[in-house]
Amino acid sequence: MDFCQPRFYASGAKSGGAPQDTFTPVARALQTGKIVIFYSEENGQYRPVTEDQHRRLLRWRISTFWVMLVGYVGYYLCRGNLSAAFPLLEQEFGYSNTQLGLIASLSEIAYAIGKLVNGPLADKVGGRRIFLIGMGGAIFWNLIFSLSASLTAFIIVWCFCRYFLSMGWGGLTKTIGNWYPPERNGTVMGLISVNFQFGGVAATLFAGFLVTQGVAWQGLFVYPALVLAGILLWSILASRADPQDVVPGASFGRSEVGRKQLADYGDETQLDVKTILSTLLGMPIYRQLLLFSFLTTLLRSVFFFWTPKFLFDIGLGASSAILQSAIFPFLGVIGTVFIGWYTDHYADNGDRARTMWIMLLFLVICLLLITLLSSSETPNFPLIMLALGASGFFLLGPYSMSSGCLTLDIAGPKGAGSCTGIIDGLGYIGGAIAAFSAGYLSDFLGWSQVFLILSGFAVISTLSAYLMSREFQRIAANRNEETTYVQPPI
Repeated sequence: MDFCQPRFYASGAKSGGAPQDTFTPVARALQTGKIVIFYSEENGQYRPVTEDQHRRLLRWRISTFWVMLVGYVGYYLCRGNLSAAFPLLEQEFGYSNTQLGLIASLSEIAYAIGKLVNGPLADKVGGRRIFLIGMGGAIFWNLIFSLSASLTAFIIVWCFCRYFLSMGWGGLTKTIGNWYPPERNGTVMGLISVNFQFGGVAATLFAGFLVTQGVAWQGLFVYPALVLAGILLWSILASRADPQDVVPGASFGRSEVGRKQLADYGDETQLDVKTILSTLLGMPIYRQLLLFSFLTTLLRSVFFFWTPKFLFDIGLGASSAILQSAIFPFLGVIGTVFIGWYTDHYADNGDRARTMWIMLLFLVICLLLITLLSSSETPNFPLIMLALGASGFFLLGPYSMSSGCLTLDIAGPKGAGSCTGIIDGLGYIGGAIAAFSAGYLSDFLGWSQVFLILSGFAVISTLSAYLMSREFQRIAANRNEETTYVQPPI
């Protein structure tokens, strides 16, 4: 299946002229019900690709989509294993939550720095290349982590690991933007964003399985690295950076006056990073998105690092806490797919933020429920798990939009790497603050107070998304364009 098929046809006419003979394959395709997706440019003329080229391009697009989806799941196998290892590291070395929080927090800072550097780098050297390099680095540093035996070593090694892990999403967004048109940003990025949600599920379940088999904490880093090594070899063989790597000059038809990127880079065809950054930072909607990313990444990082340890601390065994914590990213998968599909089809004037703030409002309720339930001397675990799962649905759906389809909506494929790099870079500064603070506060105040504080941040996040929704509506009112799908002018 070719995910997110573009809903447009290549035109068979020159600009201002009658249809040309070179475009008769289009007419035949329309008559037979075949959709012409790709075209090629030769000597200033746009022509539909041949049937054989069309098949090859579709095959490579599907293959690259799956590499980006499965490959980023592999990234999470070598990232989500740290939180799963926290209960075992406490048992092995006697670390407190505050000490474990140092590993989480400082590595989040390294991740944020990596996002700021590697996002723009993906625009410069290519998304696929950065994506593959990040995989190789994650494999190496996970293996080194398994050989370490002190808190200082754990912190240093994991910071290096997170720097390489930061290459993944910017490279992915850049690559996907090269292969799919902007009209399908929500659905495509909703589907592709399943990878980091499902990656969290896969990492947690895999680590939980290893623990139930009696594997020591070192195995939680060795085995994921071996799995990712296999994924890396497949990714090299099964992906291409863009359509032109398959057919020289190939691209897909774009909307001439339909849904376009919001950023206006001028008439430059070859953009430098400085132009991209100055354009984006000059846009109010982008600055609002940065604040939203900071707040929602802060919330997500607490769940990402501390859910297994939270469940362990309130009474579950180590393996049970690890396995049951998978409910948060599992329902997050559903929330991510839902919001991408829903906002593509039903968001008025491209205002995806309206659905985001409504979902975040329900997150506030879930966090208050966890606050109440976790303060009891005999916690009601079924209700706590239900609230944790619902939190994943209502948080990870809106969160996925910030560096997913909203990145492409605002920056387009040419600026996707830089756009998501800054968004995630600032976001993970919030994540670094939260990762340490949650561990520290849980040692001194207890987990119920931690979730009460998180509910306050959820309220601010809801307000941020609401203001972003108002800005999208203002932009739509100013643009007020009709959507048509045509061949770019010749």
